[in-house]
Amino acid sequence: MKFSDLGLSEDVLRAVTDAGYDTPTPIQSQAIPYVLMNRDLLGCAQTGTGKTASFTLPMIEILAHGRTRARMPRSLILEPTRELAAQVSEQFEVYGKHHKLSKALLIGGVSFAEQNTALDRGVDVLIATPGRLLDHAERGKVLLRDVKILVIDEADRMLDMGFMPDVEKIVSLLPQMRQTLFFSATMPPEIRRLSSKFLSNPKEVSVSPPATAAETISQALIRVSAKDKRKTLRDLIRAESVQNALIFCNRKRDVGVLHRSLQRHGFKAGALHGDMDQYSRTETLDKFKAGGFNILVCSDVAARGLDIPSMSHVFNFDVPTHADDYIHRIGRTGRAGKQGRAITLATSEDKRYLESIAKLIGYPIPKIEGFQAGESDTSPKADEKPVESRPQARRRSNNRRDKPSASKAAAPSQNRNRKAETRKAEPSVIAERDDIGNSVPFGQDEHVPAFLLRKP
Repeated sequence: MKFSDLGLSEDVLRAVTDAGYDTPTPIQSQAIPYVLMNRDLLGCAQTGTGKTASFTLPMIEILAHGRTRARMPRSLILEPTRELAAQVSEQFEVYGKHHKLSKALLIGGVSFAEQNTALDRGVDVLIATPGRLLDHAERGKVLLRDVKILVIDEADRMLDMGFMPDVEKIVSLLPQMRQTLFFSATMPPEIRRLSSKFLSNPKEVSVSPPATAAETISQALIRVSAKDKRKTLRDLIRAESVQNALIFCNRKRDVGVLHRSLQRHGFKAGALHGDMDQYSRTETLDKFKAGGFNILVCSDVAARGLDIPSMSHVFNFDVPTHADDYIHRIGRTGRAGKQGRAITLATSEDKRYLESIAKLIGYPIPKIEGFQAGESDTSPKADEKPVESRPQARRRSNNRRDKPSASKAAAPSQNRNRKAETRKAEPSVIAERDDIGNSVPFGQDEHVPAFLLRKP
């Protein structure tokens, strides 16, 4: 099947051809005809399958006729993150290049004044995150009673992020007579309940089993201790011929720690997380896409907001606590029919999370056999102390307070001189802080173990 078989106009087809596409993906070939028929739609497809084009293309076709009115958008697209909203906005620019449709992007971290100016002129397409849209609505800057098409995208992510109350409030401001398109990568019971509340006699389209990984993604699991995670990650990056990669951490604090560690070891890396202002987030993404650096350490804010077809690798530095997030993280690679690689680092504490992922995708993540964490550097160097666990460090600290060291009490000046001599003797060794606050030297030449060069 070709795009020309879907009932799209010549102008839309020309824009699709200019973008380099000829054959629609399964979700596009099934969804577009129903959207053009003005049917409500419930679409379920894994990430990276072209859901965005499955609603932007027919929307451009439908909105080509009609006129806008100030502060009264003709269509509304709700997205869970700023990055994903910006990506959808870019899609309208690409596919709507031969139409004169106006659009506005309402996301946080951007001046209200610019957004108000766009709304005052009137827009055909309003793309927004729920919180910022409600801010405008409560100020009387946007009226939603003329919306003819509503798109709720990444509904399961909306649910995970706690946006569904805001979405329900927004839907209550819309006219009853409208077309609603509801898209989700997974279909848990709560999402199905909400879809029945928002949709009227919908046509359901599902192109793959919910929550499955794309066949183009080669998955792997490495068991590692917490103290060896960063060294193991560095060895993997060197051994895997990484073109570009996303590295996911569960906590925003760890994003910054890992980002600085990689930079100190000579890797070109950037960082992205939800606490960054919108200007910094946009600048970081643009630089990453342009090749300014090839490694992006990020939180789950990037799990659904990035569409880079040639992404070669995804590393899960932390196993996600929600199994669905695993699907969305690894779905950043292996896109547009290209092969991708996803590697997860897991400690003994991640057992229940790995079991949840295995239950969701239907099989355990394939393990790289024969791997022992830190086997390329198994013995501590003369200037390196073993990393202790928190309880061990606490007990040692308490014992020190209870029983002061005789050597330190007797000769404090000798201890100071010994430390000064050590620093002077080894100026090339710089210390970083590991995840539990201990000082760990780095900067020495590291050997990449041969087992990492073998594919699982």
